[in-house]
Amino acid sequence: MTVAQVMAIVIFVAMFIMIVMERFERQNITLCCGVLTLLLVFGVGMRSMDAVIETLNLKSIFTVGFWYAAGKAEASSSGINWSTIIFIAGMMIMVEGMAKAGFFQWLCMKLANLVHYKPIPLFLSFMVMSAVLAMFIDSITVILFLAAVTVELAKLLKIDPVPMILSEIFCANLGGSATMCGDPPNIIIGTSLGYSFWDFLSNTGLIAGISLVVVIIYFYFVFRKELKKTEAPADLGKLPDPKDAITNKTDFIVSCVIFGCAVVMLVTHAQTGLTVAFIGMAIAIFTLVAYGKFAAELLKKVDYKTLLFFIGLFMVVGGLEKTGILEIIAALIGKASGGNIMLMVAIIIWVSAIASAFVDNIPFAATMIPVVKSLAITQGVDLGTLSWALSMGTDIGGSATPIGASANVVGTSVAMKNGYPIGWGKYCKSAAPATVIVVAISMLIIFVRYC
Repeated sequence: MTVAQVMAIVIFVAMFIMIVMERFERQNITLCCGVLTLLLVFGVGMRSMDAVIETLNLKSIFTVGFWYAAGKAEASSSGINWSTIIFIAGMMIMVEGMAKAGFFQWLCMKLANLVHYKPIPLFLSFMVMSAVLAMFIDSITVILFLAAVTVELAKLLKIDPVPMILSEIFCANLGGSATMCGDPPNIIIGTSLGYSFWDFLSNTGLIAGISLVVVIIYFYFVFRKELKKTEAPADLGKLPDPKDAITNKTDFIVSCVIFGCAVVMLVTHAQTGLTVAFIGMAIAIFTLVAYGKFAAELLKKVDYKTLLFFIGLFMVVGGLEKTGILEIIAALIGKASGGNIMLMVAIIIWVSAIASAFVDNIPFAATMIPVVKSLAITQGVDLGTLSWALSMGTDIGGSATPIGASANVVGTSVAMKNGYPIGWGKYCKSAAPATVIVVAISMLIIFVRYC
């Protein structure tokens, strides 16, 4: 093993340990480790300026293919995936605009009103809404607003919001697995391997749809006793009107139109040739122009820490890729599976799920993408099959524990702030079995459909 390989591994392991320890902000950790990768791995170990340039990947932004794929799959490249960065930034700006207009508050209150605030229909409909919203909007945002509204409704209806919040978190992660823009790991997989929104919807979307039905039934039986203890309020007239959530009717309509345009562009981008980078940029520009004098306010609310986290992460993973470490890992998986695609899928999906339950699934997904690419080439297996296994493993595995995915942390934090603490025991008691069930269903569907 070369000096460069040893340094790349040490930096990567140190980054993971520090992220898990949560002693420092995670974007500071990845950026520092990314700079160390450029200086030590590429500079001292490899003495290669080309490796630095390729990892920073700035020149890709100025190519036509970065913005318009001309009827072919988006080009994949190593290093910093600027398509992912720009797309996520654009979606963040759009979501901030929707939140400012009161869209999420209105949607939750409207749905609750439609089911007449009855606990069981409310419980079931909020699970479905969480999954559907997470197909198009980052699951963190979905849970941030959904959990807050759930607590508000629980106080009005005098019910325990914990069962609803736990089921909403799980369904948000499951819904996010259905599309390319639902969960950050899927965005990274899609932009890195050239998959479209429709590729995900027709593959992981089918798995997520079947699993959602099972999950809804599962959570109903787990929490049915708590749900049956409460009844709908007798006087619905005293409850807030959903229209009161809309802060500005014009902004509300505009935000809905922009959201609709974003969905249409994402669904059709394989046919139109518009890349996700172009879509993210277009969404951001439309939103900022539409909100005019509030544009600066929306830009201030963008989660720049997450974007910087991604940039540092891509640099560190680039170090593993350029030094050949990821090819070695792929060879080990290929050897362990004996070239058997079913065993390969089982290893990828379960290792991804278990790892994602305890460490952030975003860096794990970013690390595994070059591994599955190498496996597909060296073992002669379909890249798509391995990609869908990686997607479902990382997206669903993170649901098992309170720290497995960012949406889990956000949901439990909202509950805690409002006086409803959710400890590891309470969380894992319902979420861990659900995770095992969905990962098992995913593996079986992949076996039947692709192997």
